[in-house]
Amino acid sequence: MKILRIMARGLELFQDDLDIVFYTQQRVSENDREKLYPLFSNIYLNCAEAFIGVNASGKTSVLKVILLALGILNNEPVNHLETKEILGESKRAVFNLYFYSDAGEVCRLETVITSVKKQAEGIRYKILEESLWAKSVNAVKTKKSMIDFSKSVPVAVRSEEEDFLSEDVSIVIAYNRKHREHIEVSSLLSFTNSNSLPFSEDISEYIVSFLDPTIEKLYFDRSDKKTLVHVKFKGKDEIIINNPADLEIYLSSGTIKGIVTFQMARNVLKSGGYLVIDEIENHFNKEIVATLIRFFMDTKMNKHGGTLIFTTHYPEILDEYDRNDSIYIMRNRDGITTDNLCSLLKRNDIKKSEAYESGLLDGTVPAYEAYLRLKKSLAASL
Repeated sequence: MKILRIMARGLELFQDDLDIVFYTQQRVSENDREKLYPLFSNIYLNCAEAFIGVNASGKTSVLKVILLALGILNNEPVNHLETKEILGESKRAVFNLYFYSDAGEVCRLETVITSVKKQAEGIRYKILEESLWAKSVNAVKTKKSMIDFSKSVPVAVRSEEEDFLSEDVSIVIAYNRKHREHIEVSSLLSFTNSNSLPFSEDISEYIVSFLDPTIEKLYFDRSDKKTLVHVKFKGKDEIIINNPADLEIYLSSGTIKGIVTFQMARNVLKSGGYLVIDEIENHFNKEIVATLIRFFMDTKMNKHGGTLIFTTHYPEILDEYDRNDSIYIMRNRDGITTDNLCSLLKRNDIKKSEAYESGLLDGTVPAYEAYLRLKKSLAASL
C-alpha cells in the first residue's frame, strides 16, 4: 500500500484545508525518473517529502496529521495513536485519504472524526461517518482522474449496525484483511528532544563507522536479565556499560541519533514503508542529512518506494532537490498553512535555498520588525 494524497479539513490549528500530495505534480523528465518511484502507468512517487518553515510554523503539527492518517489506514484505533492530539476538540474533522493498493486499485477513504469529552477519560474520539471507494488502475488515465471518484459508488459505507467494529477503528480494516495490506511506518517524532539508543541485535558496523570512524565495535548483549552495551574504540580497551542510557557519555548525540535513524532507514528502504523525522538536522551535519535524502532518492537503492518525510529549519538542505513538488513551505499566521513549492516557484532551476532565504517566498524568514524589537530590548538590558 502506498499513500497518494492526504486531504484534511476541520482541524483547529490549521487555517485552511490541508493537502499533502505524494505523487509528482510537475512534469517528469527522463532524468527525473532516476530519483522517482514508478507506481503504475505515468504515476510516480516522490520518495523524500520535505516540510520547511521558521520556528512555530506548524512543521511538527503537519507530521502529526500524516502519522494520524497512516494510522487510520493501518486500522489502528484513533484513541491509541500518539498523534491523536492534533485533532484537539474538533467536532468534525474530515480526512480524505487516497492510496494505492497492491491489489491494483486506487482507493479513497473518507473518514469523519469527532471529539467527545468524557469526565473520567478526558477527550475521546469517535468516527462519525466513513466511506471507501476503489477502482482499478486500468481506469486511471490522468493524475486528475486518479483522484476523481465523483461517478463511483462506495464499495463500503460505515454502518451503526456494525457492532463488531470499534467506534474509533476505520472500516478499511476489512479491505486490508482481504488484500493483506499494511503500511510499515517508522517514526522518530519522539526522538526530537530525546536521544537514546534502543536495544538492537543488529547494529550495522558500516553505519557506525560512517558516523564515527573511531569506533571499532558496538553491540548489545543480554545476559542474566540485564542489558549490557559493549563499546570498543580503535586502540582502546573494550568498555562495558551496564545502563544503555549511559552510552551518551561515550558517544556523541549525533552518533546515537545517526545509528537509530540509519537503522530505521535501512528497514524502510527494505520494506517500502515510511520514515518520519522531525527536525532532521538535529545533531547532524549537512552531509549526513544529504546522504540520507540521497539514499531515498536513489531508485537503485530504494527499489520498493520507501518514503522519507521530514521537517527542517535549514533551507540549504533543499538544494538536494532538483524538483519543487516534494517540498512544502510552512507558515503560521493566525493558523497553519502548507503550500507546495511548485505552486509558489514555477521554475526548478532557481536555487531553492536562495529563494527561501531572500524572502522571495513570503513568510519564510523571521520578521524584520521582530528582530529590531529583540535587538532594542537586549541593548537596553545591557
